Amino acid sequence: MPLAGFDIVLIGLLVLVVLVFFAGVKTVPQGYNYTIERFGRYRKTLTPGLNFIVPFIDRIGHKLNMMEQVLDVPSQEVITRDNATVTADGVTFYQVLDAARAAYEVLGLQNAILNLTMTNIRSVMGSMDLDSLLSNRDEINAQILRVVDAAAEPWGIKITRIEIKDINPPRDLVDAMGRQMKAEREKRASILEAEGKRQSEILKAEGEKQSLILEAEGRRESAFRDAEAREREAEAEAKATRMVSDAIASGDVQAINYFVANKYVEAFKELATSRNQKTLILPMEASSLLGSLSGIGEIAKEAFGKDDRPTRSSSVPVTGSPDGDER
Repeated sequence: MPLAGFDIVLIGLLVLVVLVFFAGVKTVPQGYNYTIERFGRYRKTLTPGLNFIVPFIDRIGHKLNMMEQVLDVPSQEVITRDNATVTADGVTFYQVLDAARAAYEVLGLQNAILNLTMTNIRSVMGSMDLDSLLSNRDEINAQILRVVDAAAEPWGIKITRIEIKDINPPRDLVDAMGRQMKAEREKRASILEAEGKRQSEILKAEGEKQSLILEAEGRRESAFRDAEAREREAEAEAKATRMVSDAIASGDVQAINYFVANKYVEAFKELATSRNQKTLILPMEASSLLGSLSGIGEIAKEAFGKDDRPTRSSSVPVTGSPDGDER
């Protein structure tokens, strides 16, 4: 019997040791940290994996999720700087970095983060005008994140992101904004149309200006060419006249006969080659003028005193009547 009682005690002790061993073994899953308290005081933090504690003396205080978590921010009314009332909601992403501080520095971690975020949303959005509020959402997110993260740092958590999901102005305000946007777009369209017409008129006037300049340049060039041609013609005429004068001065009577006869023939040529000229009627004075060509040479010979040179005059057969001649 004593042996049997000893065996029972031994078995009981063995069972007690096993129970104590298992009571001191703690397995922490991945993504979590456990705080250990000894007699109600924080002692250490258990990380993921197999851990050992002192049984019946140490106990698990808090089981904290170390993964990034999402916290919905409910809708709330915000009054902007220009006294417009809007409804805004959002979402906050945070992560526990220090399990001990998150467990013992704040009571109700998620509730604290939620109230801190909502308060700063009202503060940041209330300091802005409605137009800036609707167009600068990234700036709002950055300001709220900076303030909330600084405030939550003593709690051993990191605010990774804060996003404003919806900003809803009142319906009448939305309608007024729509009318304002429409008026603004119509104003821009009118300005662009007027600018286009103005640019078109400027280009048209510029084209007309260039056309007038080119036309004036053409007229100037044409006038210059005409003047140059007249100058050349006058020079040629003067040169011919000078040559005839020199010939006459040297005693060449045939030169003056040729000069006068040539001019006379050219005049008759112009009359005969007229576009609708079919019949040429000459007065008797013209016949007399033709007959006087040979007399011009005689006068010239007398003027220069050279009677011994034979003169040759060409006669033009002309028949005339008291009223006129038909050739």
